[in-house]
Amino acid sequence: MDRAVVKQLSVFIANESGRVSEVTGILGDAGINIRGFSVSDTADYGILRLVVDKPQEAFDTLSGAGFTVRLDDVICIDLPDVPGGLSAVLKVVSDAGVNIEYVYSLIATYVVLNVGDVDRALRLLSGRPVKLVSQADLAAVLQ
Repeated sequence: MDRAVVKQLSVFIANESGRVSEVTGILGDAGINIRGFSVSDTADYGILRLVVDKPQEAFDTLSGAGFTVRLDDVICIDLPDVPGGLSAVLKVVSDAGVNIEYVYSLIATYVVLNVGDVDRALRLLSGRPVKLVSQADLAAVLQ
């Protein structure tokens, strides 16, 4: 069986304003395309997990910029877009006793931001070249 794995970068960053933007800016400047990401945090630090088009180049670029970075193998699955699609796949793995440490999605252009001041962030993004998506917009897309 061919070993179908994807390389994921884990970047350890201080939980400070601008740190995620800094990492993504460095990657963009290097011509590296982010295909998916996840951020988890504590009070002091965060872990930015990334799947990119050029993982080794991204690793070298971020390491060279002074970031602590890890490169790991992960599994990527093209889920059926039906109710219960994710659950069915996760159940196969979990029923076998394999621990699922975390899950996140890739290759979608819809991104969720959890910010300290939602109203202020909405005002800042209004009029920018970005489409703000409502709950109704999501429901329409998922039909």
